[in-house]
Amino acid sequence: MFCFGSRQAELRLSETQLIMQRPLVDLVKLPYQPTYLLHFAFLTKDRAETMQEADYCAANRVIRQSVLDALDPIGVEAAFIASSGAAQFADDMLAKPAMRLYGMLKREDEDVFAAWAEGRDKSSVIARIFNLSGPHINKLPSYALSSFILDALSGGPVIVQARHDVRRGYVAIRELMSLAFALLLERRHEVVRFDSGGDDIELGELASTIASQMNCSVERPSRGGGPADVYLGDDRDYRRLLDRHRIDRVSLAEQIDETAAFLKHASALGASQDSYA
Repeated sequence: MFCFGSRQAELRLSETQLIMQRPLVDLVKLPYQPTYLLHFAFLTKDRAETMQEADYCAANRVIRQSVLDALDPIGVEAAFIASSGAAQFADDMLAKPAMRLYGMLKREDEDVFAAWAEGRDKSSVIARIFNLSGPHINKLPSYALSSFILDALSGGPVIVQARHDVRRGYVAIRELMSLAFALLLERRHEVVRFDSGGDDIELGELASTIASQMNCSVERPSRGGGPADVYLGDDRDYRRLLDRHRIDRVSLAEQIDETAAFLKHASALGASQDSYA
């Protein structure tokens, strides 16, 4: 197993497990052999909000090309491409500019890596990922699930700031990656696309569920009007693929427990979120 990223670094998976990360430019230097590739490298929406548009596009296209240029020389037979639910907002003029830009570039990635697989009779698994749970979650204050769990771990209350409906659906990282590996190992020489799953839940209900499991209260300002913030995929293909591979779905209650256990343990170790990213 090899890991590549923006720079050389140590990634801590646990107290005893470290992965040495090499610069992405070194990916193409791997020896040729049958290889499975997991592609997660991308500057995400938070960077789209702070960078100049031209710089943001250029940086992500350099990442894409670095990976694409390495696929054939190192012998990639099947690739998992972690896209984003933002791709469905690429042409939505009601979406925020950063979301549209991020989504446009993610959609470009989907099409480029699909074309690679189709042109070489290889396998490409492309997942539009919406909301994840579980170990190694990062950007903790930015995501409702981790933010709510951290509130509960500190004794509560769980604070919901949104005054309008916000709807999400969560899937456990272990469930998603179990499916990803099952599809890669099939080596069907095709492109498989799906949206990640998760039952539709409003953030107030999510907060109440977390508070109930972790014995604390919920605080939320009075809800007003305005359009709902909905970030959900069409997970019919995802569910079908899970059933085909006999992969059990992880319930929301289990997802909360597993995420809370990780965050509690990481906090006890005094680890920063990035050291577990």
